[in-house]
Amino acid sequence: MPNFEIEGTLQRKLPAQSGRSARGDWAKQEFVLEYPDGNFNSEVCITAWGQDKVSELDRFNEGDRLKVSFNIRAREYNGRWYNDLRAWRISSAQPQGQAAQAPAYAAPAPSYNDPAPAAPAPSYEDMPAEDASQSVDDLPF
Repeated sequence: MPNFEIEGTLQRKLPAQSGRSARGDWAKQEFVLEYPDGNFNSEVCITAWGQDKVSELDRFNEGDRLKVSFNIRAREYNGRWYNDLRAWRISSAQPQGQAAQAPAYAAPAPSYNDPAPAAPAPSYEDMPAEDASQSVDDLPF
């Protein structure tokens, strides 16, 4: 089965859930990760399944950059199918001990309200030289 990986920003941690089933105790916590998707950002909800993964998720705060490895599962319930993204590794997207560094120079983002820069008007020097032997009239009328 293929394993998937995604990097993004932790947007929200939903409340942890736990209970007891025929197979024993269980715990899970869902979280929302925002990731770049073309020109826009998208969000995905991923499940940290098992007490060890819930504890792993507890180390992170909203706004942290995460790298999440997960598997995709699907199940049927009452004639409908549900997908489940189950995290099997949650780690920081930043190398250990390094803070995020701002670029040395960041160009300001363009504003759509700013007028477009005007092109300079042509000057006399920009005009082609008039040479009667080289003149071609390519006008259609």
